[in-house]
Amino acid sequence: MLLATSAVASKGPILRLRFMVARACLTRIQRLLYDRSTVSNLRDILDPLPPTAAAGDGCSLPAWIYHDADFFELEKQQIFRGSWQLICHLNDIPHTGDYHSLGFVGESVFAIRGEDGVVRSFHNVCRHRASRLLDGPKGHCGKRITCPYHAWTYAADGRLAVVPQREVFKGLDLAAHGLTPVEQEIFMGFVFVRLAAGGPSVRAMAAPYADELAIYRFEHLVPQGRVTLRPRAVNWKNVADNYSDGLHITVAHPGLTRLFGKGYGIEAQPWIDKMWGCLRDVPSSNLSERLYQQWLPEVPHLPPERQRLWIYFKLWPNVAFDIYPDQVDFMQFLPVSPTETIIREISYVHPDERREMRAARYLNWRINRRVNLEDKALIERVQAGMNSSSYTVGPLAENEVCLRSFARRMRELIPASRAARKP
Repeated sequence: MLLATSAVASKGPILRLRFMVARACLTRIQRLLYDRSTVSNLRDILDPLPPTAAAGDGCSLPAWIYHDADFFELEKQQIFRGSWQLICHLNDIPHTGDYHSLGFVGESVFAIRGEDGVVRSFHNVCRHRASRLLDGPKGHCGKRITCPYHAWTYAADGRLAVVPQREVFKGLDLAAHGLTPVEQEIFMGFVFVRLAAGGPSVRAMAAPYADELAIYRFEHLVPQGRVTLRPRAVNWKNVADNYSDGLHITVAHPGLTRLFGKGYGIEAQPWIDKMWGCLRDVPSSNLSERLYQQWLPEVPHLPPERQRLWIYFKLWPNVAFDIYPDQVDFMQFLPVSPTETIIREISYVHPDERREMRAARYLNWRINRRVNLEDKALIERVQAGMNSSSYTVGPLAENEVCLRSFARRMRELIPASRAARKP
């Protein structure tokens, strides 16, 4: 008994020290809890992502990155400046001086055909006082591009050709003040550009499906109609997620379900997603769908297994192609703000004057107009939910391979997207 009492007495200073440390920690935590500036940081500690999400598996991207202004600025720098964006097809600008322009993430660029027949891409900015040079989504400027501000004039190949009152610009080197080029790649007839170098080429990104894409002879496509811009009050990732989502087809798209049944497939490669459905022989109860099934003619350059196939490809991060036997639709999800996106699109076709083909293309438009309206309602519902304090991340099924791939890429490029709440 004496030994036990002596042992406790000897540990007294240690116990008192531990008590003092514990009391100091408790006081610090209480202060933190009442300090509003640290509440969000405490949430990050107390509400972390599941371990699987940190590894890029099992969970969706967190809700806060679908409406946060700071994260949107990171995306513009870390994702979009180094991503390939599609301007147009070579057959959109067949003549010298024909151009197509594109505005995104605060930049304006254009592709133009020169006198030598070569298509080049430039920043849409005069080298004198930064005025925008060319207006509108497309046009024709002849052999020269003239600035509307001070009439500095450039050749269609970007060279500075004319400077009014040049004598007052002493020592001006015309060769050093041509238009600023943008990195460009021509892939299967389409003109892609990116603002910052780095990452794979478009050809390398699409390589897993190169042989499959070649069947459709993209190089020979011609535009049908014009580029349209459809505003959506949602984050761009919401549009991209929905495009590659396979689980909602049988739930929210009755028309596609009538056409495909339950045979809708998806798969993901590192830089490109693929989705597809094959038209059934069972006549649809919807008139437009039934007539499309009936009137869609045989396409000579397609093999038998593709005569009735609808196939979709999405290139990282925001460029998509809807490929049908009768036409090819291009779509681009251009971010405007954390909660605004412009869907830019145009259809391309192989010249075919058959009445059946013209009818099929019209019916295709009617069918997909309904699909687009359904998708608009879906993504608006999701965007509203992303603002709820009740939602952080959601589970992803094992077969949601495209959404898993997209989330993994986002987390690699912007590590902050691993946090359930804004760090």
